Amino acid sequence: MSELEKLINLAKNAAEKIRKYRFVRVVSHNDADGLTSAGIMAQALLRADICFQLSIAGRLDEAVIEDVNRSISRDELVIFCDMGSGQPELIRKVAADVIVLDHHQPVGQSPAKAVVNAHLVGIDGATDLSASGTCYLVARELAADNVDLAGLALAGAIGDKQLFHTANAFILEEALKTGFVSIRKGLKVGDGDLIDVLAYSTEPFLDITGYPEKVTEFLNQLRLSGKIENLSEEEVSRLANAVALKLVRQASPEAIEAVIGEVLLLNRELVRNVYDFISILNTCGKQKIYGLAISLCLRDQEIVNEALSFKSEYEKKLTLNVRENVEKIRKGENLWYVITADALSAGNLASTVVRYLHPELPFVCINESEGILKVSARGTRELVSKGLDLAFTLREAASSVGGRGGGHNVASGATIPLGSAEEFLSIADRIIGDQLQKTETKNQKR
Repeated sequence: MSELEKLINLAKNAAEKIRKYRFVRVVSHNDADGLTSAGIMAQALLRADICFQLSIAGRLDEAVIEDVNRSISRDELVIFCDMGSGQPELIRKVAADVIVLDHHQPVGQSPAKAVVNAHLVGIDGATDLSASGTCYLVARELAADNVDLAGLALAGAIGDKQLFHTANAFILEEALKTGFVSIRKGLKVGDGDLIDVLAYSTEPFLDITGYPEKVTEFLNQLRLSGKIENLSEEEVSRLANAVALKLVRQASPEAIEAVIGEVLLLNRELVRNVYDFISILNTCGKQKIYGLAISLCLRDQEIVNEALSFKSEYEKKLTLNVRENVEKIRKGENLWYVITADALSAGNLASTVVRYLHPELPFVCINESEGILKVSARGTRELVSKGLDLAFTLREAASSVGGRGGGHNVASGATIPLGSAEEFLSIADRIIGDQLQKTETKNQKR
C-alpha cells in the first residue's frame, strides 16, 4: 500500500467517525491554511446536514480548551484543524471525543479518536500536504461532491509555501482534471494594476518594493503598463525575466522558483487568482476578521468587494511595515533576527527576510504583542537539508525561558515571556549552530 493510500485510509476512518455525530465543534488556526481548513470543514458539514459551531484561534492553549469544554457535551465531537498534533496533553483535557486534522509534526501519543496527519504515513507535512489538504481528503470521503473544494485545499498549501509533491500533487491533479482549477503562466502574484501589485506586495520583495515611484521607473524601462492579468504572453515573459534578474542577486533559489511559474486560478471560488485569495485570508487572519474569511470560503458573493478592498488597504500597510522593520535586522552567529513591537505580521516579515534578503541563515522575528513576545522563525529548504529543525529549536528555546513553541522544521512559532528575548535568542542560536554543524561534520567525514 502506498503512502498516499494509507493517508486516504486515515481520512476515510475520520470521515466514518464524523458521520456518527449530530453536532461538531470545529476549531481551526487563523492563517490562510487554517482558514481554508475551516472553510472546507464548514462546507462539508453543511452538505452532510451535521450541525456545527466554528471558531478560529491564533494557537491551541488552555484558554481554547476551556472555551471548547464550556460549549460541548460528552456525546459530541471536537475537530481541531491545523493544530493539535504537538499538544497531546491539551487534547487529553477536552471533555468530548476529538479528531485532529493537521500537518504539524506529531509529538507523543495522541488521545484523539482519529488523527489524520501526513507525517503518520511518511509524507512530509511541512512541504507535501497542508492542513487544508488534510481536511479536503476527509471532506471528499464524507461526500464525493466535495471534490469542488480542491481549490481551497490548494490555496492553503500555497499559503503555507508548500510544494506540489505526493499528496499535494494528487489534489492538484484531481482539481485540474475536474476543471475546478486551471493554470496561467507568469509571475505568482495577485491581479490588478502593475504599479500597485509590485509596489505593495511582499511576494516578491524587491529593491523597489514599497516605492511606487521606483516601480513606475522600472515598468517604464520595460515599456509595460496596465493590469497584470491583461498582459500578453510576451509582456509577461519580459516582466518575469526582469524580476528574476533582480531576485538572482540576493534571494534564495527557492524564492525565485516560488515567484515565477504557474498561477493557479480557482474556478469555483469567488476570487479566482489564488494569490489574491490567500492575501484576503491572511489579512482577515491578522486583523481577526474571521467571519469575512469564512464567508469567502463559503462563497458568499456579497462580501467580495469588501474583502478585496480590505486586502488592498492592508497589503499597503504590511509592505511599508516590513520595509521599516527590515532596517532593524541584526545578525547572531547562526541566525538573523529582529526584535520589534506590534509588527503587522511577524510571520510575513520572517518569510520575506529569509527568502529575499538573507537566505544563508534562518531568521527569527520577536514581536511584542498583547503583553507577550510572539516568535516567528523561518528557514529555507536548503537549510533544512543541512540539518535545520526550527520546530525543535523553538520548542527547546521557548521552554527554557518559560514559553511554548513548535511547528515545522522550516517554519515555526513560539510565545515567550516579556524580558526573555535575549536569553531565548542565545539558546536558539546555539541549537541552530549545533544542528548545522552536525551536518557539516558528517559531510566532512564522508
